[in-house]
Amino acid sequence: MKAKEYLAILQKTSEVLGEAIHIVDAEGRTIVYNDAMARLEKISVEDVLGKPFREVFPHIPQEESTLYRALAKGEASASEPQTYLNVYGKAITTVNSTVPVEVDGKIIAAIEVAKDITEIKNMSDTILGLQEESLVSAGKVDSKKELKPAIKRYTFDSLIGTTSEFAKAIGIARKASGTDASVFIYGETGTGKELFAQSIHYDGSRKNNPFLAQNCAALPAALLEGILFGTSKGGFTGAVDRAGLFEQANGGTLLLDEISAMPYELQSKLLRVLQEDYIRRVGGSSDIPVDVRIIATVNERPEKLIERGTLRKDLYYRLNIVNINIPPLRERKEDIPLLAEIFLKNHNVRYGKELWMISDRALKKLDEYDYPGNVRELENIIMSAVSLADNEHVLNEKDVNTGSGYHQPPQRISDFHENESSLSQYMERIEKTVIRRHLLDNEGNVSKTAKELGMLRQNLQYKIKKYDL
Repeated sequence: MKAKEYLAILQKTSEVLGEAIHIVDAEGRTIVYNDAMARLEKISVEDVLGKPFREVFPHIPQEESTLYRALAKGEASASEPQTYLNVYGKAITTVNSTVPVEVDGKIIAAIEVAKDITEIKNMSDTILGLQEESLVSAGKVDSKKELKPAIKRYTFDSLIGTTSEFAKAIGIARKASGTDASVFIYGETGTGKELFAQSIHYDGSRKNNPFLAQNCAALPAALLEGILFGTSKGGFTGAVDRAGLFEQANGGTLLLDEISAMPYELQSKLLRVLQEDYIRRVGGSSDIPVDVRIIATVNERPEKLIERGTLRKDLYYRLNIVNINIPPLRERKEDIPLLAEIFLKNHNVRYGKELWMISDRALKKLDEYDYPGNVRELENIIMSAVSLADNEHVLNEKDVNTGSGYHQPPQRISDFHENESSLSQYMERIEKTVIRRHLLDNEGNVSKTAKELGMLRQNLQYKIKKYDL
């Protein structure tokens, strides 16, 4: 078989795989460049194939190019972020894995597989920028920028409930606010974990210092590390000097929501920071001391997360100095009338209604529901009822809709379609239906839908693409 035929096979294989692939020969000339990579870099395949990659991408400093390092030095790189300009001057951010191809001790090619994270990178920059602005507005840092309104703060007055287990959780949280110990909070989605975290912070000695929060499931590992620890110019292609959340929260509290979604290797780096009380920016060489209190949350039982291998046992023990378990709403239904009245009052004002009370029948209907979305779902139900209620003074049973589609009834065997020849096809149909309904409920918001479904945002995006939703 001729070399030209081999290349044609490689090019077609790269198209079938669907990943963004770029392969160069020993001289740096592109021999494979598929459509997925062309779409990622906003350039045509014809503009790259057969040309030296340094000529096509002159804006990437040579020593920072993963392809160059693979060819010239035999260096492999895994999930390395790069921000660079394509031939048209458009900024692209990717996460690249690059490997040299060696035969008889000689490097004959380099293969690069890339993933486009331009939008996610822009989002992460926005996150850090907004965090900085919130610190400016709170007077924590100096700036000539116009002051912005401070974010909403929650205190122990925001925690509503009288049942014994909920009162116990509040009692532990109050004691925790008097210390600097790390706190580990377990609670299902919608139980109010951030309310507890903010209450601890704003009732303690750090209340006049920053409170920052980061959802660990919202960003890929390559960007999450930079968000937490900051970046140094030259650390990777396109990197700039930027303080991370640990530096921004110095002297205050950092809430790490869904910490089990943090990649395992990054959990190890976090553990070292907690032990040593200093961070090193991504690509940096100097250690920066930090004084940050960590509050971590999970929405599954930690022992299950440890057993599954998504939460490091040593990190859990390091964080679990103070342990708080927030009971789900179905285990404290005595609190439903009180919570419902408060939500009624709040959303009355919001929607300009004059609803004075909730009828007994409506309360009974609320009591009979099991609330997989917990307190957050109860508030959504009341908010919907208030917004759609007639101009009466009583919120009635007909106004309260607990059949939101969130909690789907079990499917019957008779629902199995005749053209579904396997259980996996049947389960995929159910999964597609559930994801579609949640996306519709959340108006297409992927992050919110992923959180409700208890899955990583990246996994949900894969499912959306798979089912063409």
